[in-house]
Amino acid sequence: MKASIICIQTLCGKITPVGFGSQKDRRFLEKMRDETDATLLGATSLRVGDPEFRGTDGRIPQGRIRAIVSGSGDIPSNKRIFARGPVPMVFTSSLAYEKLTKRLGQRAKVFALSESESGELNLKEALKVLSDHGVKRLLIEGGGKLNYLSLKQGIVDEIIVTIAPKVRTSGKGVPLIHGDLDLGKPFLDLDLLWSYVEPTTGEIFVRYKVKKGE
Repeated sequence: MKASIICIQTLCGKITPVGFGSQKDRRFLEKMRDETDATLLGATSLRVGDPEFRGTDGRIPQGRIRAIVSGSGDIPSNKRIFARGPVPMVFTSSLAYEKLTKRLGQRAKVFALSESESGELNLKEALKVLSDHGVKRLLIEGGGKLNYLSLKQGIVDEIIVTIAPKVRTSGKGVPLIHGDLDLGKPFLDLDLLWSYVEPTTGEIFVRYKVKKGE
């Protein structure tokens, strides 16, 4: 399976607050959804937004998988993803599995993942489930913590970023990669695959390959 992180960030690396991208960036994201088989989203991003993961035609693809990750099981059941489109997948911890299964009922397919000693969910198990359901190309749509864990566990092949011409000077805002430890020594190296400057918005679109095992 090929897994790609996709996000928009400010010039200073923040991905929140949400909604600061242009229509060009929105169309790019929708196009990437059209070209992939599934989306994986962190529960925090679901709590602060209400995404449905529509494609370029404005519709929710019936054959495309929408998946959510939550270690705590704190997933609001009143979000539109549970009312419209195909039933989403939810990956959670073994401790939260029974509670979440009962609360979501027929509105989601819930899967329990194993955890490390530090409490991190095993995302490779989530990818195995997705692969078993026919997923070959996966978009990881954030947030910062899920991006960090995905890179830390070595499941990411590409990082696709839109850099918006914006700067946030306060200490608020979540970074693109939100974690405590270095992912390399000290850097995780990337290879540039392509870049594009959109002159009408000032946004820069970049796509990097993650250099694994180097």
